[in-house]
Amino acid sequence: MRLSKFIFQSLLGWSIEGQFDKAIPKTVVTVLPHTSWHDFYIGALTRKIINTPIHYVAKKELFDSPFGWYFKWMGGEPIERTTKQNKVEQIVKLFNSKEEFRLAIAPEGTRKKVEKWRSGFYYIAYNANVPITAVAFDYSTKTVKISKPFYATGNYEKDLLDLQKFYKGVVGKIPEFT
Repeated sequence: MRLSKFIFQSLLGWSIEGQFDKAIPKTVVTVLPHTSWHDFYIGALTRKIINTPIHYVAKKELFDSPFGWYFKWMGGEPIERTTKQNKVEQIVKLFNSKEEFRLAIAPEGTRKKVEKWRSGFYYIAYNANVPITAVAFDYSTKTVKISKPFYATGNYEKDLLDLQKFYKGVVGKIPEFT
């Protein structure tokens, strides 16, 4: 952890604001803005420094590859991604099968500029009855910001507006994509 902290703070100049509520072992973690592959190592270093397991889902074929052990070690969980599969339902089942599960999702669904977020993260949290924890990678201040847990009410449009307030003014690695 000391090496991660040294790289993150001293070499890269980043800091962390906020923390995960340790009393909440399950949450959907919205990570925005997702504009670059650099977000991966910023997230990996953050996760190591705060000593909090954070997971992700990926197509099951990745876990059958020679690097499957690495994806699992990095917190990955395989899911079936064919068009016939309900991904929200699969992930809700994952939440229900785990004692501890913090799922990182980029609501944009891509590293390019989007006009609106995809809604899957919201319905996963709502149907799994877990909170949403917003995390922002603000490259303008080199700060990873972690919100307090937010509980979905079932009113997607209203809740989305409330969640988006947390990200107001946050700048991604590629500013024109934010």
